[in-house]
Amino acid sequence: MPKFIHYGYQGKKAYGLLENEDRIRRISGDPFMGYQLAEGSVALAEIETLPPCRPGKIIALGLNYRDHAREFKLKAPAEPLIFMKPPSAVIAAGQKIIVPPMSQRVDYEAELAVIIGRTCRNVSREAAFSFILGYTCLNDVTARDLQTKDGQWTRAKGFDTFCPLGPCLATDIDPGDLAVQSYLNGELRQSSRTSQLIFSVPELVEFISRVMTLCPGDIISTGTPSGVGPMKSGDTVEIYVEQVGRLINKVQ
Repeated sequence: MPKFIHYGYQGKKAYGLLENEDRIRRISGDPFMGYQLAEGSVALAEIETLPPCRPGKIIALGLNYRDHAREFKLKAPAEPLIFMKPPSAVIAAGQKIIVPPMSQRVDYEAELAVIIGRTCRNVSREAAFSFILGYTCLNDVTARDLQTKDGQWTRAKGFDTFCPLGPCLATDIDPGDLAVQSYLNGELRQSSRTSQLIFSVPELVEFISRVMTLCPGDIISTGTPSGVGPMKSGDTVEIYVEQVGRLINKVQ
């Protein structure tokens, strides 16, 4: 299963293929438009990791795990409950999540994110996978106190740095039954599997593409399981998705 890394090296940005744990194979082109293997490789320790894509929009799901709905004493939705995070919230693996002064509680939320590969509108769930390029990890950082106060989610979900994304773009995997976990300072806090989603990945592509056109690089973040909780300055939060990797960010 190819894993693409978007990276900065010697003043230039490029995509490469994760060759092993410590090197990136150079490519010409990119995973969206097509690529060819190129000569040489780069050490992972020498590059700046960038977000795997720059989404025009990030569509996220509320209450898409049954245990998370129970955690908040809410009924499971009859249809996908969608909201949006701004692209300005995106940061890469290794960058810092900044706690805004107006919030007293900022939570982690581990999620599998879908990366759209081709423009789509009114797509059936049967055809959905042909429009998906791959998958990555996403931390749907949330100012929980502001979410409760506002009664809607735009401010609570939309602060700069509130959408850590990465570390790679993993292709050719089946999203139907992947482990999704979060760790706070090395301690396991969330653990579930995508088989527990109320609405599956193909169902989400079908539903959302009937609402809005999805474009290459757009993100669908599939929801978080139970176990969400607060982070504070100095903490390290890690999001793990099976077959994708580990997204690690510190909190400031």
